Amino acid sequence: MPLALLALAVSAFGIGTTEFVMMGLLPTVAHDLGTSVPTAGHLVSAYAIGVVIGAPLLTAFGSRVPRRRMLVLLMAVFTVGNLASALAPDFEWLVAGRLLAGLPHGAFFGVGAVVAARLAAEGRQARAVATMFLGLTVANIVGVPAATLLGQTLGWRATFLVVTAIGLLSMAALAFLVPALPHTAGERRGVLGRELRALGNRQVLLGLLTAVFGFAGVFAVYSYLASMMTEVTGFAESSVTVVLALFGIGMTLGALAAGPLTDRALRPTLYGALGALAVLLVVFPYAAQVKWAALVAVVLLGGVGFMTTTPLQMLVMRKAQDAPTLASASNHSAFNLANAGGAWAGGAAIATGWGWTSPALVGAVLAAAGLAIAVTAG
Repeated sequence: MPLALLALAVSAFGIGTTEFVMMGLLPTVAHDLGTSVPTAGHLVSAYAIGVVIGAPLLTAFGSRVPRRRMLVLLMAVFTVGNLASALAPDFEWLVAGRLLAGLPHGAFFGVGAVVAARLAAEGRQARAVATMFLGLTVANIVGVPAATLLGQTLGWRATFLVVTAIGLLSMAALAFLVPALPHTAGERRGVLGRELRALGNRQVLLGLLTAVFGFAGVFAVYSYLASMMTEVTGFAESSVTVVLALFGIGMTLGALAAGPLTDRALRPTLYGALGALAVLLVVFPYAAQVKWAALVAVVLLGGVGFMTTTPLQMLVMRKAQDAPTLASASNHSAFNLANAGGAWAGGAAIATGWGWTSPALVGAVLAAAGLAIAVTAG
């Protein structure tokens, strides 16, 4: 099991790097392609929209494909999308490349979460899923800062070429380290119908809605974090990689805490994380005025923000326990709809003239809405 989880985590590292690196590269890409930072923010939304579209469609199309093979195929699409991004001749083609790279994201984590939980011992499923998600968090400690620095030094295209190489490595790791877990005869009969019925479960739908609103609060801020730190806090552009690494450290701490806490008390963990997120986002504009306070706030944002991911993932999988794959993948559609919506809402606040830190207050409203939905569902 550890080697299989390692393969999933390496893949998650690649996916996390390409998903989150655009936040650090927005100023660089905007300058290189002759557009504004809020407009370049559409590259964040493009990836997220790809996830929203691809998660249910690719999961449905692959419902009868053995899970290991499905994981490899999804990473192949991801790799091609990053290569297309690296070779994009203009902004529109880069948007298309980002969209393509995002298509397999939700389906990969949906299938991967089911595989991780199936390989884990009883009572440790959330820890196994959290281990896979550690790849995302480590990407924000190492991958995103390093890729951002690479993009600032050698150009943003070099970043996507490196992620393309990570994609190829991930495909090999999945093919050799993940055991064959084909669907049983019972699963093959009418599997898609059961998945669709499970997706219609009221608790599953409320869980997805919680992710859309609650997690949008994180991305309303994170999408423009580089600009906030340089324009408001006063950090040099070269310091952005350190700020992104601190966010990744917070993510890792949040993910590590979320696994055992979710196994012990799922809903209280979710409520606590969303409530803390809303409070933190209210305080964030004030913290951004002071360098040390801004750095502390960035770590906490990563921690409380990503402490929501494991309980939300386990919630939809448990409520759709007879057919969890599509619900699990759709949860990543919800997360990335939050990504797109948060980036759009934060960019709109900046474009309106409310200031560089205004996305934090927008995010606080979104996080509070997510908490209200979660409590209603509970």
